Parts: sequence; structure tokens; C-alpha cells
Amino acid sequence: MSSTDRVTVTHNSPITHVVLSRADKRNALDQAMLEAIADTIEQLSSARNTRAVVLSGDGEAFCAGLDFQSFAAMLQNPDSMDFMTRSHGDANLFQYVATGWRDLPMPVITALHGVAFGGGFQIMLGADIRVAAPETRFSIMEAKWGLVPDMGGMALMPAVARQDIVRRLTYTAEVFDATQALDWGFVTELADDPVTRALELAAQIAARSPDGTRASKRLISDTWNANRADTLMAESVAQKSVLGGENQMEAVMANFEKRAPKFKD
Repeated sequence: MSSTDRVTVTHNSPITHVVLSRADKRNALDQAMLEAIADTIEQLSSARNTRAVVLSGDGEAFCAGLDFQSFAAMLQNPDSMDFMTRSHGDANLFQYVATGWRDLPMPVITALHGVAFGGGFQIMLGADIRVAAPETRFSIMEAKWGLVPDMGGMALMPAVARQDIVRRLTYTAEVFDATQALDWGFVTELADDPVTRALELAAQIAARSPDGTRASKRLISDTWNANRADTLMAESVAQKSVLGGENQMEAVMANFEKRAPKFKD
């Protein structure tokens, strides 16, 4: 286990559980929190022994959005905020703490409770799968403060929700519940204990070939908005990359022999 005063990471190979750990502030995002999340994503990007990640929040909420003191400082000195520098590939720091989860090689599952507002809402969208407690509330909160969603939301939302829904929620900053989030596509499923359910899903994923899972994640990401020809070629390339490999052959043998597979990371 590794820990800071903002993020706690527990490695229980092959599953890693990341917890936003600023419970007294409902895990609100200040500079230290942003940097801690970014550092965690960087570490996971090369964690070969991690096959699935669960992301959750400590205390009474997943994440309440931008820390008020950080927001006040931004208002007092807007020029001090560097939005334009691409410090993390094609993203700035704010965007990377959301999009970075989607770019990890292994699947990420968010377990949501309390609230996921503003930046917290955008962070959850970076996950592959989102499990929410029924009482969770959500909001694209930026419009309340005269701002736009700028933490990767515009890159992530089109894959899960209709454009008119995204427009409505972005323009109004309205708060909506988990049932509505499920209906609109922002949430994958509801569970009374989202962390337990997320860990169950992570265990199911971790029981599959890590080569196949990582190739599948790349394939889905690369082809989601691609044309038919590029998608069909990408399928072929991905299949060729895993077919006949050690882990793929182990999956076959384990099925034939009716035993649990023993994959190598």
C-alpha cells in the first residue's frame, strides 16, 4: 500500500484499489489532489501486475469537485492558471486526472457514492465502468460558476450520453440522481455497496487473460468513432497480437482441462 494525504493506493495483485482520501473536504480537488491523482495514474500506466483498477472516494462522497479555496485563488489571479500547456500528452493537468484513467492499459471501475460534482463527475467518466450507490447525486456543476467543463468532459461524454442531454446538463448545472444517471448512460449500474460490487467486477476481469483484456481495451478506445474499414482492420490487428500467445493458449488449456487459468503478467 502507498499513501499520501490525498490518495491511498492498495495493491492486492492483480487488483489495485485507489481511494481519494480527502474525506474532510468530500475529496474536493486542490492542486495537491490533482498532482496526487496524476502521479497515481502515471504509476499505474506501467504496473504490469495490475489487471484491473477500482477507484473510489473516502468518507461521505466520491468527489465534490473543485476545492473552494483553489477556485477562489483562480478567480483572484486567472493568469496564474496554466490551461494551455499540454503537460500530459495531449492534455493539461486538469484534463489528465480524468482522461488518464481511460488511457491506462487495464480497465478501471469507479465506485460512486454521495456526490460526483464538477471535476468529480468528469473524473468518473474516465473509467471503463461506473457503479453508483442509488442515493448518489451528480452534476456538471461548472455552469453554476459561469465556467465550462474543462477536465476532459467534452472528450469523454459523447461516448456515454446523447448530445442534447449533455447540452442540457452543461447549460443548467442541474443536480440529478443515480437512476437518471443510469438512464442517460453516465452510470453503468447501481449497487447498494458500490465498492464491493466494483471489486467483484474487477475480480472477474482479473480472472481473464491480461493480454486479451488490454488488447480489448485498446481496440474499443481506438475504434469507438472510427469508420468501418479502420475498425475491421483494428480488430484483425488486435486478434493477431494475442492469438497463439502464452496467455491465450493458457486460457484455451484451462477451459479444456476445466481448471482456473494461471496467467502471466
